[in-house]
Amino acid sequence: MTEQFADEAHAMQRACELAAKGVGAVEPNPPVGAVVVDDNLRSIGEGFHESFGTAHAEVNALRQAGENAHGATLFVTLEPCCHTGKTPPCTWAVIDAGIKKVVIGMRDPSPHADGRGIAELQQAGIEVEVGVLAAEAARLAAPFVKRVSRSLPYVHAKWAMTLDGKIATRTGDSQWISNEASRRKVHELRGRMDAIVVGRGTAIADDPLLTARPPGPRTPVRIVFDSRAELPATSQLVRTAADVPLLVVAHQSATAGNIAKLTSAGAEVLTFDTAGDAAETASHPDPRALLEELGRREMTNVLLEGGGQLLGTFFDQQLIDECHIFVAPKLVGGADAIGPLSGRGVEQMAAAVGLIDAQIELVDGDIYIDGPLSTTNGG
Repeated sequence: MTEQFADEAHAMQRACELAAKGVGAVEPNPPVGAVVVDDNLRSIGEGFHESFGTAHAEVNALRQAGENAHGATLFVTLEPCCHTGKTPPCTWAVIDAGIKKVVIGMRDPSPHADGRGIAELQQAGIEVEVGVLAAEAARLAAPFVKRVSRSLPYVHAKWAMTLDGKIATRTGDSQWISNEASRRKVHELRGRMDAIVVGRGTAIADDPLLTARPPGPRTPVRIVFDSRAELPATSQLVRTAADVPLLVVAHQSATAGNIAKLTSAGAEVLTFDTAGDAAETASHPDPRALLEELGRREMTNVLLEGGGQLLGTFFDQQLIDECHIFVAPKLVGGADAIGPLSGRGVEQMAAAVGLIDAQIELVDGDIYIDGPLSTTNGG
């Protein structure tokens, strides 16, 4: 059934919904959605970038519109590309289709674009409007923008906690805080990531596989911060290292013998120095150095799953971009029970970091809160 849009914002909203379908399948490209409409804002074609190396959103939407695209308006979440990569420039397809106007959510800040696509369309006599639902479009493109502008992956922090803010009891028991429906959402999230990161404490206490079940569009590299490279050979992570990528992040002081044991099991071991000279970080590998390495590997989305000390370290260094928090209607109490963000934290409530336009969803009784952080040095 042909969709009738009330205004330009509604048409762009549909393009954003389409773009979201490609998250996890298109990286390191950005997720993009497109809608072609006639003069009455009736949809005559739509599409999204479905997977890396395949046709872009604009091309898919124009194909669906066919000859009706001539004289129509194209809504697209991100500036159309004007360079040749895995596919020809989208600007060529837009011009050849006879589109009279292009409405763009946001300009593409990457070096090979940065307004060149817009200029090419305008030079062809096409009217261009930029900034409709800009915030929504920017949120979709945020991981891509961070990678191309800062050469760093976008860091998602995830944790489940009780109503009184605990991620484990005073004995360290944490299975399970969230319900089954919430855990399914976590597996969906994992399946869209390039990497999943935990600390050694979480790897030992939970003995996780850190895989997406069922598998998603991506197979994330499993990363463990383990300063001394002492992750046991009996752990599920090490035992499956030959089948699913495992990267151990150790300090430069880790012994060659420990590193050799892990590499012989199929793991990759990277060693980094300490960040700064603060006493609390002594012999702990620098997390920013890891992110820089993941950026060099063109990783776009990284999921930080804990525990509290590692989450706190990333928070203190302002390396977290977005939070995914599952709050279960449970209380455990205990002054020694663990919270999600250890480390120093902020000193004044006025310095507390908020979430921007947080999305809140009820998941079978749990509360799921998702939103980018208001302040980060990461991107």
